[in-house]
Amino acid sequence: MPTSNRPSLTFSTELEHKIQALKSRTPSVKMGQVSFDSPLLLAPMSAICNAPFRLLMEALGAGGTVSELISCHGINHGNARTLKMLELDPRERNIGLQLFGEDEKAMATAAERAEDFGPKFIDINMGCPVRKVVTKGGGSALLRDTQKLGRFFGTIKRSIDIPLTIKIRTGWDEESLNADEVIRIAHEEGVEFVAIHGRTRTQQYKGLARWDYLELLAETSELPIIGNGDLHTPELTKKRLKQTRCQGLMLGRGPLRNPFIFLDSFLKEGEPSPFTSIDYWEITQKLFELTEYYAFNEKALVIQMRKHIMWFAAGLPGAAQFRGVLFQHPTLKDTLKATEDFFTERAQEKKQLDVNEPFMTSGHG
Repeated sequence: MPTSNRPSLTFSTELEHKIQALKSRTPSVKMGQVSFDSPLLLAPMSAICNAPFRLLMEALGAGGTVSELISCHGINHGNARTLKMLELDPRERNIGLQLFGEDEKAMATAAERAEDFGPKFIDINMGCPVRKVVTKGGGSALLRDTQKLGRFFGTIKRSIDIPLTIKIRTGWDEESLNADEVIRIAHEEGVEFVAIHGRTRTQQYKGLARWDYLELLAETSELPIIGNGDLHTPELTKKRLKQTRCQGLMLGRGPLRNPFIFLDSFLKEGEPSPFTSIDYWEITQKLFELTEYYAFNEKALVIQMRKHIMWFAAGLPGAAQFRGVLFQHPTLKDTLKATEDFFTERAQEKKQLDVNEPFMTSGHG
């Protein structure tokens, strides 16, 4: 696709001013050899963290992003859809490509090929709890036999010239918390940093993230640690930022319902968010432009946009009824018109999210 036809990443003067005002408060961080524009990063999520969404999140303050998990075997077999997932927008500044697989040689070959697409780092998925990934030995299944990890990390590391990172869970289950051992091995093999979801594989996305354990790991680790889990709102994220020993935090489900969370987390105490439902409508339009550029067809575009619109609407009055309305509009034009009406009619309303309500608990990365 020609670069000249790419949608812009700029917003209206008013929204741009709000964004830049909060970005000016955001400290940059360096973890090993990898630099980020903020300590708040977008967590990799399957079928969500594609190029359009990553671009939007970077524009809205994410310090860096990671792709959705990509199969090493799909890369090595030349699967067209898999190779498409490796393609990066040239404007992505701090992007890592996340690969999953169980065989170190296959992973090394795939990592070498992925490096050609220009990511800042290659990330190994060791946290996905989804059955179809785990039963083949990938994702969080890699946490079960740490004796193999040295060779696994080393083989992949030697195949690439850019930094290698990993994303793990605290362990397979509560009886086998072994993130400390995984971190030690990763350090010995030259891994740059470790992102940790504060749940075990058996927890999936239920219960609460073990931040006490994450903080202990961050205090004792020889590698930079990025903490991940339950940071659903700016208030929760802000509180964690003030007390954490982690060098960075990853936000996954939070940005889906509040895409301004990377900026709102740097508001001063008692300072209200400057973002309104009108701003949500504007970024919906921007995400549509970006997604339209990358989408294969209108059906895929409608599906992608509908799920993001429903998440953006969460917490506003009438959101539940609006979800029903969206599914009554099969065409893109009608979907966007209904969305415009919903957000513009609620210009004076503030979001009120119930963080205790289950959200995205079936697995996403």
